[in-house]
Amino acid sequence: MDTTIIIGSVGATLILITFFLNQFHKLSNDSLIYDVINFIGGVLLLIYSILLDSVPFMVVNAVWSIVSLKDIITDLGRDNK
Repeated sequence: MDTTIIIGSVGATLILITFFLNQFHKLSNDSLIYDVINFIGGVLLLIYSILLDSVPFMVVNAVWSIVSLKDIITDLGRDNK
């Protein structure tokens, strides 16, 4: 299997897992683990979109990753108080 496909598949799988876990109330969308998994998935999909040279997909996943990183920073700040 092509490395590019593996990167994209793992990224999409991570995001979908967090989505389903959240929908079934197994993982809260304000938890650190939710944000970390979304960040990793978003970054992998960003890499995938760069490898495909898909600008619209790059934008979506860059924003997804930035928002997830912001949430991670917020979560870590909240946990340290």
